[in-house]
Amino acid sequence: MPRGDGRLSHDLDPQRPGPQDACGVFGVWAPGEEVANLTYFGLYALQHRGQEAAGIAVSDGSGVVVYKDLGLVAQVFDEPTLASLRGHVAIGHARYSTTGGSTWENAQPTIRSTTSGTTIALAHNGNLVNTAELQREVSERGLLADGSTNDTSLVTMLLASRPDLSVEAAALEVLPRLRGAFSFVFMDESTLYAARDPHGVRPLVLGRLERGWVVASETAALDIVGASVVREVEPGELIAIDEDGLRSSRFAAPEPKGCLFEYVYIARPDATIAGRNVHSARVQIGRQLAKEHPVEADLVIPVPESGTPAAIGYAEESGITYGAGLMKNPYVGRTFIQPSQTLRQLGIRLKLNPLRENVRGKRLVVVDDSIVRGNTQRAIVRMLREAGALEVHVRISSPPVNWPCFYGIDFATRAELLANGLDNDGIRRSIGADTLGYVSLPGLIAATEQPKTRLCRACFDGEYPIELPAGNLIGKHVLEGVGRRVAAQASDTSEHTAPLVATPGGVTTHRP
Repeated sequence: MPRGDGRLSHDLDPQRPGPQDACGVFGVWAPGEEVANLTYFGLYALQHRGQEAAGIAVSDGSGVVVYKDLGLVAQVFDEPTLASLRGHVAIGHARYSTTGGSTWENAQPTIRSTTSGTTIALAHNGNLVNTAELQREVSERGLLADGSTNDTSLVTMLLASRPDLSVEAAALEVLPRLRGAFSFVFMDESTLYAARDPHGVRPLVLGRLERGWVVASETAALDIVGASVVREVEPGELIAIDEDGLRSSRFAAPEPKGCLFEYVYIARPDATIAGRNVHSARVQIGRQLAKEHPVEADLVIPVPESGTPAAIGYAEESGITYGAGLMKNPYVGRTFIQPSQTLRQLGIRLKLNPLRENVRGKRLVVVDDSIVRGNTQRAIVRMLREAGALEVHVRISSPPVNWPCFYGIDFATRAELLANGLDNDGIRRSIGADTLGYVSLPGLIAATEQPKTRLCRACFDGEYPIELPAGNLIGKHVLEGVGRRVAAQASDTSEHTAPLVATPGGVTTHRP
């Protein structure tokens, strides 16, 4: 039976998605604990970051086993499967694809063996921008590909291609050559590792269990497994955890540029990033919105769930009553059935439906997190008017998204971004609102309580902190295009090491 892919959790029409999340990673070193179960619950807390695939790697000291599949965490794993994954160290991944298509081969963790007998499994949140360059190196080294087309597999292969070095030493050699955004958790038979790119674009936090350690994309995943927050993994830092304790190394000087969009949309509201609670930041953004774009209205309503904190802040600052105007179907993301043309014509109604008694005859302020293509907002405005709203004033808790992200968020292309081709009034007319207001970039930055210089704002202002490659050697499917051509040029007579890869159902085999 086909598994759900979660794609409808963002928009009704999978051919017209909104901003898709980054991935979620989790790692645990805890002898005596059920590490697969801890990882499962950690991934469950991070499900919002990726809904295409999920996987867990675990080791009992004698070998590494991976179980992964397409679907949501609760669809991929059940109790018998988790019970079979025994050990003291584990890593996990909830995927949204940013490099490589949504296929089983691209699900994570990736896994690779070395000629010395060590096995490496790795999970990645972020996106590398020198993927084509890494693919060339892999091909030149004569390393045999495992059928995947993602940047994570390339990193795993490069780590495993140095059998004369320990995994830790290999990481200190490979990591400085990666460009882009990465928060890694990886492991061998006995050790848990975590690393974060020098800019710290994507979050990664370290937590303490009574009998072990945890690393995760967000603090909410630490909370769910009962781990206390120790600190963030620093930009440019490599952490190793084994029976000798925790070791920290630097592979690059830190140049912090945390993702500003994490505060707007990606992170859970109960997460803390760089010392700032995300819910509090979003409420403050709403207050700033009310100051910058006041309007006479009767009711402030959020687009659930991402618009809720900012709507609360807008109502508090403006004095306008806060209330519910849209109901969300919490299960729409669990379907694997693609909507028919008839259902697509119904627009967003599979996901949201108006509370007619609340909105009829009202002047509404509708608060949402962002406008990318404008499809969702256009459908919501139309739906609220049909439900009897007198006026619909749209307020957005981020500035216009003018530029695509190459660091782990799969926005539309620049040509598809609504704000790229229209001014504010043009966007207002496009979505059918009476008025439209975006929070200013300085207002958004102030709400994070972070200095502007420590934030990546590229999707809003086009200032990319990590240099992008020239030409077309970038993008989600780069390894399915130029990368394949590079690989095809490599000699197929080279000496190859048969990689250790996971197969559907969790069996670990060698492929020739």
